[in-house]
Amino acid sequence: MNETAAHRVVVVGGGFAGLQAALKLAKRGLHVTLVDRRNFHLFQPLAYQVATGALSPSEICYPLRAIFRGRENVDVLLAEASGFDLERRRVELSPVGEVPSPAFLEYDSLIVAGGSRYSYFGHDEWREHAPELKSLEGALDIRSRILSALEAAEWEPDLERRRAWLTFVVVGAGPTGVEMAGQIAEIAHDSGHDFRTAETSAAKVLLVEAAERVLTGFPPSLSARAASALKKLGVTPLLEHTLTDVDAEGVTTKSPDGEQTRYPARTVVWAAGVTSSDVAHELAAATGAETDRAGRLIVEQDLTVQGHAEVFALGDMVAIRRGGKTETLPGLAPVAMQQGRHAAAAILDGLAGKPARPFHYNDKGNLATIGRAKAVADIKGIHLSGGIAWVTWLAVHLWYLVGFQNRLLVFTRWAFSFITHGRGARLIAGGRSSQPAADAQRAGSASG
Repeated sequence: MNETAAHRVVVVGGGFAGLQAALKLAKRGLHVTLVDRRNFHLFQPLAYQVATGALSPSEICYPLRAIFRGRENVDVLLAEASGFDLERRRVELSPVGEVPSPAFLEYDSLIVAGGSRYSYFGHDEWREHAPELKSLEGALDIRSRILSALEAAEWEPDLERRRAWLTFVVVGAGPTGVEMAGQIAEIAHDSGHDFRTAETSAAKVLLVEAAERVLTGFPPSLSARAASALKKLGVTPLLEHTLTDVDAEGVTTKSPDGEQTRYPARTVVWAAGVTSSDVAHELAAATGAETDRAGRLIVEQDLTVQGHAEVFALGDMVAIRRGGKTETLPGLAPVAMQQGRHAAAAILDGLAGKPARPFHYNDKGNLATIGRAKAVADIKGIHLSGGIAWVTWLAVHLWYLVGFQNRLLVFTRWAFSFITHGRGARLIAGGRSSQPAADAQRAGSASG
């Protein structure tokens, strides 16, 4: 057995970074074990379309085992990394549910790409009332809440309570928040013919953002165009507003002059601020590496952990030390994918006796969609908006979606939705949000 085939690589995380690293190493014959607490790869940039009924979960997810079908040098393990023993080069594991797993895995090289989660800025109690969009479970919860709110409004006899059901709050005006707000506004408008009592077209969508403009990662001109497009859809951006309270009945915001306003709203979606995943904290504890204020692990320029050339940390969970300063890259799929390929190349270079190279992100641009035929794009300094930016957004996302079948299904779904203004996945499938609609229906029947 040659040195390459004998080299054991453990990859923690089947997101964009971990998947790209595993794919590249698998093609070169290394023995790879991919560990994830989910058995599928989630195309997270389209999670909001599951949350709004535009796509079904299976259309943006792909089984990890199916991706590596035919690769005998790749093992896929459903488990959770719970700790790291770097002296003995072991990843400690915990089982997921009833599925058994080994207590640990040994490695020669380790790649940790645990991703991130949304930060509730010290108010984790808000999580119950404002689910996030980082996971499939979160997207399905949000979908149930949105659709249940429309159903509840149909049967709510009290006008003020009906308005609360038809008020939707999105926290955070980055790409995810802007895309989510635009989609909710379109759902409400497109659903008008499905309801007899609730005037869903009059639904209020509030987009709360602490910064002075939406899409702060874009040039100001594109931010202004995005804000204008949102307003035309019926979205109200509350810029330079901070959230001071979230509960089951609504939210409270504070304006720049300190004035607090209460908004009765029964559906809140969280898309503001990120913090590193738990696995980043475990790796930091094991290595003694520094972390930044958001909990991101600070790695070397080649993405290795300080003092451990065999350990790579990637994606949203890291910041890079360069020349005494810390560089934080945007939490985008292209960043993670490039880092995954870099880590794989670094392992292969090391086996070939080549020196380590620093990682440099090739910024290919930024895209965000606002609604049907409405988007903005900043591609190598070229600013696009409207229909051409929207077509560009569609093409890029289809290209990066995993699996030909998923690409075909999503393209077909988008085409049908564009022509008919319909959404084929408007299903309330269990979850905590199916009860409010039933309560409202009973209240309406009692009042009649």
